[in-house]
Amino acid sequence: EVELVVEQRTEQLASANQALREDATRRELAELEVRKRNDELNLLNSKLMAAQEHLVQSEKLASIGQLAAGVAHEINNPIGYIFSNFGSLENYLASMFEMLAAYEGAEGEHPTPEAMKLVKTTKQRVELDFLKEDIPILMRESKEGIIRVRKIVQDLKDFSHVDTNPDWQSVDLTQGIDSTLNVVNNEIKYKADVVKEYAELPPVQCLPSQINQVVMNLVVNAAHAMSGPERGKITLRTGVAGDKVWLEVADTGSGIPKDVLPRIFDPFYTTKPVGKGTGLGLSLSYGIVQKHHGTIDVKTE
Repeated sequence: EVELVVEQRTEQLASANQALREDATRRELAELEVRKRNDELNLLNSKLMAAQEHLVQSEKLASIGQLAAGVAHEINNPIGYIFSNFGSLENYLASMFEMLAAYEGAEGEHPTPEAMKLVKTTKQRVELDFLKEDIPILMRESKEGIIRVRKIVQDLKDFSHVDTNPDWQSVDLTQGIDSTLNVVNNEIKYKADVVKEYAELPPVQCLPSQINQVVMNLVVNAAHAMSGPERGKITLRTGVAGDKVWLEVADTGSGIPKDVLPRIFDPFYTTKPVGKGTGLGLSLSYGIVQKHHGTIDVKTE
């Protein structure tokens, strides 16, 4: 009887051991499948992030394309008066050389009365006193125009820069906002006045060109909301709240209808006419702000 009990117990243990082995095999297969699915998810996630980066850059390039005419106009103004000033300077230099020739003709130990009379007549004819007053003004204006062109080009370069550095940078957010405003100035200046109410901000860890993209989208949208004949106002405010900084863009435009409001951050949703908007501006802005561990919301009437 003891042998029979031992034999039964042995069979039971063998059966339980077999069940455990089968269960362990199933678990290994399940873990292998989970790891495989996890690898697939990581791959899909990396592809999604790459696609989002491409979308951000595509939207930025589309924005630059839309702003190109405005930027060209902004550059054309200072170039125009520099060109005009150089035309005047050419005439002034011709008069100055004529004056110098008269002085050279009167050179000598004992200038003749005729030579001195010629110098005096030439001085009156070329308006030497006016030239001495106007030439420095023209040079100063031309220098200011060249500096303005250089600033616009530099701001456009900073705005369109692709973030090749994976590490975030500690930057002056106020400077980035001002650079972006300079780039989009032509979109705003005929529609609204810009009011800046900046607070003193600490350096901010961010991807600067992406934050500039958000600022541009909000400001251009605000300008496009100025649909009436009256000139509007766009106010930019910044501040610090705890360990975060905040930016607010307020405008006196038409506002957003209640039925549209829930959809404004949806990809490809736009209320603009065909060909006027991609519908990605606010959607990508939302993604960029989330990526920076921030929040974005809207209050409108």
